[in-house]
Amino acid sequence: MRILIADDQVRVRQALRVLLTQQPGLRVIGEAADGEELLAQVRVKAADLALIDWELPGLVEAGGLPALRCLCPTLQVVVLSGRTGVRSAAQSVGVDAFVSKGDPPESLLTALGRCGARVKLGGTDVT
Repeated sequence: MRILIADDQVRVRQALRVLLTQQPGLRVIGEAADGEELLAQVRVKAADLALIDWELPGLVEAGGLPALRCLCPTLQVVVLSGRTGVRSAAQSVGVDAFVSKGDPPESLLTALGRCGARVKLGGTDVT
């Protein structure tokens, strides 16, 4: 599965890259520090999944999730946040999964596994 990482914190992106590149079948194909950069990456890279910080600077101004879906309707979107209270807000805008930054890495890997199964099936059914 080809993954884009979008977070304004370099250390978070680096930690995610290290975790993901150690997993068979996962490949990080790009990183973005803001919403505009994320949309630019989505335009030119064939990503299966975007791993996005809920508070990514400039994402709302760049069009948010609707802009991502317009560019790539099959893109799976997993939102990360340090604030667990935003889970329902994230789900209400149609993300495919939500993971708290405070959760153990296995939670993220489980969410990615579910999204990966949907990628293989060609669907975007939210679970």
